[in-house]
Amino acid sequence: MKKSLLSFLLSCLSIALLAQNKQATYCNPIDIGYRYNFEQMNEGISYRSGADPVIVTHKNEYYLFVTISGGWWHSKDLVNWNYVVPDKWPMEDMCAPAAVSVRDTLYLFQSTFQQRPIFYSTEPEKGKLKFLNRWLPQLPKDIGPWDPALFHDPDTDKWYMYWGSSNVYPIFGAELDKSRNLTYKDKTDYKPLIFLDQYQHGWERFGPDHSDIVKPFIEGAWMTKHNGKYYLQYAGPGTEYNVYGNGTYVGDNPLGPFTYAPYNPISYRPGGYMTGAGHGNTFQDVYGNYWNTGTPWLAVNWPMERRISMFPAGFDKEGQMYSNTRFGDWPHYLPTGKWDNRDALFTGWMLLSYKKPVTVSSQQDTIHVAKNLTDEGRQSFWVAKQNKAGEWASIDLGRESEVRALQVNYIDYKNNVFDSDSSVYTLFKIWGSKDGKKWELLRDLTKEPKRDRPCAYIELEKPYKGRFIKYEHVYVKAQNLAIGEIRVFGNGLGQAPTTPQKLMAKRQKDERNVDISWEKVPNAVGYNIRWGIEKDKLYQTYQVYADQPTSLQIRALNLGQKYYYAIEAFNENGVSALSGVVGE
Repeated sequence: MKKSLLSFLLSCLSIALLAQNKQATYCNPIDIGYRYNFEQMNEGISYRSGADPVIVTHKNEYYLFVTISGGWWHSKDLVNWNYVVPDKWPMEDMCAPAAVSVRDTLYLFQSTFQQRPIFYSTEPEKGKLKFLNRWLPQLPKDIGPWDPALFHDPDTDKWYMYWGSSNVYPIFGAELDKSRNLTYKDKTDYKPLIFLDQYQHGWERFGPDHSDIVKPFIEGAWMTKHNGKYYLQYAGPGTEYNVYGNGTYVGDNPLGPFTYAPYNPISYRPGGYMTGAGHGNTFQDVYGNYWNTGTPWLAVNWPMERRISMFPAGFDKEGQMYSNTRFGDWPHYLPTGKWDNRDALFTGWMLLSYKKPVTVSSQQDTIHVAKNLTDEGRQSFWVAKQNKAGEWASIDLGRESEVRALQVNYIDYKNNVFDSDSSVYTLFKIWGSKDGKKWELLRDLTKEPKRDRPCAYIELEKPYKGRFIKYEHVYVKAQNLAIGEIRVFGNGLGQAPTTPQKLMAKRQKDERNVDISWEKVPNAVGYNIRWGIEKDKLYQTYQVYADQPTSLQIRALNLGQKYYYAIEAFNENGVSALSGVVGE
């Protein structure tokens, strides 16, 4: 199948941007220096982590705040993030911080069950913080505010706070007193706003693929105002599962009443490599495009070991809020202007490395072996015998392909590092070959500024045509060289798969569940099952691989709501046309 004109033009745009030494794409989980977490120091469990992100556009630049990171990140383009050390910071660090930009000032507040101040800064790029107030009034025991969100209504100049992280309490909200430096009007002047209802909303059920009867958790409040409506965002049912997502209620006033949106969840990614899209925020970039951030789950070393993702998002003409997680952990273009097609940022660079043969210089045991590097498994990984320069891993793509980008995801296996100091950085080289004998250097991080890149995303300066890709290790501060996945993206220069046939969708007696089946496509690597509440709004995606059964139970539906479904196949060469849409 020949490339479409659109794909050709996007490819030309990418090459033009790279010629100007400007990276044109990003890939989830985002490539930042995730900080080592001190919380498990007493147990001797070392791991890098990032969770509960808030990205704020401030003075036409971007600031990223993440749980227990000792500071924040600053970017001018949403891809190159520089870590900022603040001049003051809570000793206990900040969990799920709230941040908002209003006029020339950025405001920041931490999760707490005690009395803590709101910070503010007019120079966040320099790490300068001041206290706006000494502390907020103490709320009743266990109420919070944990997982807070600050909201300023530009039309009324009023301020609000939303919070909640519990499977007992709801999301709360309160108006803040602007005349008293944004304290509560009264410590009892707050109200419950929304609760989870797992009996009506299938996606709010706990457990992997919503399979557990444990009462789910609601958390991660965020408020977005769009066209006069207030969208109160929340996360559920639990950060440690593939179905962690964001939902929304909609109201005419900032403190409600709110109505459950029938198209929920708004951001959901149960399949693929980095699963989970819950607990983040919604923001607009400098071009006015919307984004939704989230927290995918890693959990190799500790249950709360997580990463950060961001997805193109928006509101359709009817005001339906959505986040596009289709191919959500594959390369996407960075915006250069306003886009109106929800898929406009997808590069079309396909995953070339899935379950391809791997040869390594050494391996430590018979469990953490070479094949783990290409299985798209979140918790499987390769461990070399020694963490020393010169260790390597070579992937055979099977045939000559056009390689555009790579992602190297490190694992903190049996590590002993608890502080992200200047000795924590990542160095490696990437080589390419047509025959596995003669190698060409494609990227050398030893020639670049040192920084830590546990989820290093490498976009090649120009497309490389070859069959073999090799990672050569130089340095990472760890007891072991452990890598979870080396992901290679580009185009296989062959035929895209045909459209899957015989798609069927049968709603179960429990209407929260639907059984999906389809006919196998011979040359497919995987499938995207897409669904939504209208035929032309298939905003949800569940990605599965072709070596899995050609059937899927989706347990994320809402009672009393009709749904529509379609499917597409993909391989190393492209994506099939979407199938016809079927109802239940």
